[in-house]
Amino acid sequence: MYSSWQQLKVGCIAILLFHGLAFGESLRLATYNLNNYLVMDRYANGAWRKSYPKPESEKAVIREVIKQAMPDILALQEIGPRSFLKELKADLAQEGVEYPHSVIMQGDDSVRHLAVLSKVAPIEVIQHQDLEIEYQNKREFVKRGMLELSFERTSGDVFKLFVVHLKSRRTNVKSDPQSLRRRTLEAEACRNRIIERTFEMGITDFVIAGDFNDHPESAPLRRFYKRGDLKIGIMVPVTDSRGERWTHYYGREVVYSLVDGFITSKSFFRQIENKCGHIVDTPDVLKGSDHRMVYLDLIQP
Repeated sequence: MYSSWQQLKVGCIAILLFHGLAFGESLRLATYNLNNYLVMDRYANGAWRKSYPKPESEKAVIREVIKQAMPDILALQEIGPRSFLKELKADLAQEGVEYPHSVIMQGDDSVRHLAVLSKVAPIEVIQHQDLEIEYQNKREFVKRGMLELSFERTSGDVFKLFVVHLKSRRTNVKSDPQSLRRRTLEAEACRNRIIERTFEMGITDFVIAGDFNDHPESAPLRRFYKRGDLKIGIMVPVTDSRGERWTHYYGREVVYSLVDGFITSKSFFRQIENKCGHIVDTPDVLKGSDHRMVYLDLIQP
């Protein structure tokens, strides 16, 4: 079964190789939740501050993480409007890391956006802001939407990248504890659109990247593995250099969880180096974000 995490993690050995990769030979994809890279009320520098930007010390750590992994294509979650992405792109360029191509989209959430920085030009970009769900007897939209980019490799093959950030567990809806129902509905809406944009178009190579806000065997994640008899995706097993598999740290409850990563089509999974991904665990990584970057290396078919 493609949804079995236990079957997929066998043989996955985490080897953190921090180097740039030529697009013609291999390609490094990464996903990274930046933990509110925007202006908001926050605790910073020993005090509670209103409408305060992400501290420069946290931004510096985020840039170090990116420079260590050096992804060719970087999917981002929880970044503010376009000016914040331009700032990150410019700051990285000053430190020697150039991303000529960038895309940002706003979904129903006007604060936290999806984005992509890329060294490779996409051949198509689609912002799926119209993903509808029926929730609490109301018509609503997937909160962060879904970002779709298509890339052509030197072999001529095309693959699609879908970037998602499903609803968090925080909620005021008492009938839906931890937003499980909402998150499942969002996953279904994204899944159905992905099927339209891949299988129904004859495209077999695709990857879904982002922050799923749930564990690999959860109801929302299972929506991406299959629909009826249609097998859709495989969760890519990931580990850090110590063999640990968590990507998010919730400090209030001291909980480590695996919520970020990649789900790929069967044909795309076969192209992943060592059939596993890697979690960046450099020193001080949690001082930049409460999420850790995840990346995988795609070998040339």
